[in-house]
Amino acid sequence: MFSLLKSGFQKIRQALKKTSSLLGTKLKALFSKPADEATYEELEQILYEADLGSSFIEYIKTFLRKKPTTTFEEIIFEMKKKALEILEEPPAPAITGTPHVILVVGVNGSGKTTSIAKLAAHYKSQNKKVLVAAGDTFRAAAIDQLAAWADRLKIDIVKGQPNGDPSAVVFDALTAAKARNADVVIIDTAGRLQNKTDLMKELEKIKRTASKVVPDSPHETLLVLDATTGQNAIDQAKTFNSFTPLSGIILAKLDGSAKGGIILSIYKDLKIPVKWVGVGEKEDDLLPFDKTAYIEGLFE
Repeated sequence: MFSLLKSGFQKIRQALKKTSSLLGTKLKALFSKPADEATYEELEQILYEADLGSSFIEYIKTFLRKKPTTTFEEIIFEMKKKALEILEEPPAPAITGTPHVILVVGVNGSGKTTSIAKLAAHYKSQNKKVLVAAGDTFRAAAIDQLAAWADRLKIDIVKGQPNGDPSAVVFDALTAAKARNADVVIIDTAGRLQNKTDLMKELEKIKRTASKVVPDSPHETLLVLDATTGQNAIDQAKTFNSFTPLSGIILAKLDGSAKGGIILSIYKDLKIPVKWVGVGEKEDDLLPFDKTAYIEGLFE
């Protein structure tokens, strides 16, 4: 178990290399000389590029104005301290219900279907019986992609016809899950945002259907965001959260981004916890978010 935790810690730190290199190299060069007003402007640009968020940036600028002779090491320490403060959150309520139903939302191209497959692989590795529901009937490719993953992972899948009713797929999936004594059901959903009213109605109908078959479900509603999109991810989160309250976020493609600070912005602006981070292409490259590993990797 310890080796697995250590491996996950290292993967998160490695995924943040692009961001930490940007921060470390530029900040070290910036504070190799006495600070002045130009220093603060350049600092703001560096932190902005890493998507650390306006409130974090203002805090660090205020700190430096009060202590203009601060060393590079002291600045990094203060950044870590502030980041830890932002990432503090109250304990999550206990989640009960069998099967455990997870509704996954997100725009097309965010890495949603792949994240669902990795999430399924995680639960299967814990000896859970997993079933996935291909609720994104809007795209035939999404159904085929999820079916290919289900075959590869040797897990059950329930799917309908392209352009069929997603709620009917959810009803069939949860009914099957109860009959087969599944432990976890993960539901894919359509990722289009062009018509927000239709999307909202569709998600509401899916949730109503789920709760009729499995009371109090879905137990989690997770939004998949692409880390490489930076502040656009914040806008997506606000939109989806207005449609259906989110219990957490899966941040995909963290390893491909130099905007790793976006996690701090998500916590600060939206008060929605990041539950999982995608750090690579393999099945086991979706990891539970570890704030210690994140902070150490970000400001390494």
